[in-house]
Amino acid sequence: MAGDPSKLTVWTGYFDSRLSRTAGRRVSKEASIPQPTLDAVAWAANKVGVRKMKKQPEASHPSRPFAQEGRLVMDSTDAMNATGMNSKEGVMREIGVMMRAEMKKSREEGRKESVSPSRGNKQQRAQRKSFRQKPSGQRKKKFGRK
Repeated sequence: MAGDPSKLTVWTGYFDSRLSRTAGRRVSKEASIPQPTLDAVAWAANKVGVRKMKKQPEASHPSRPFAQEGRLVMDSTDAMNATGMNSKEGVMREIGVMMRAEMKKSREEGRKESVSPSRGNKQQRAQRKSFRQKPSGQRKKKFGRK
C-alpha cells in the first residue's frame, strides 16, 4: 500500500482525540473522538459517500506496533469524488466530522433516556450499602479468622 497513489490508507489513530498531533492524530479535535473503532471509521466513511473500501482489523500502525488498531484502505479517486475534497486531509476531516456528529447525537439520546428518578420509587433511588461496613483498608480474613 505504501506509495500507491490510487489508494488511501486511514488508520483509526488518526481520529483519536486522546492522542496529540505529535503522537499521531491527524485531524482537529473537532473532528476526532476518544477511542475510535475501525467499524466507526468505516461507518462514517460510508455515510460520507465512500463506497470502495477494505477493512484490515489486524493491522498495526508502524509507529504504534503494540496496538492492533486496524486500518481502512480506500480508493483515492472514489473517496475524493464522494467527499468533494482534493486531498487525504480533507477526506479524513469529513469522516471525522461525521463520526463526531454521530457521537454527540448518541450522547444526547443517552442523556435523555438515563435520567434518574428524583421522586417516586425509593427503591430505585437507593444505593446499595451494607449496614455493617468495615473501616477502610480492612477486609475479612480467610479461613474463619477475624
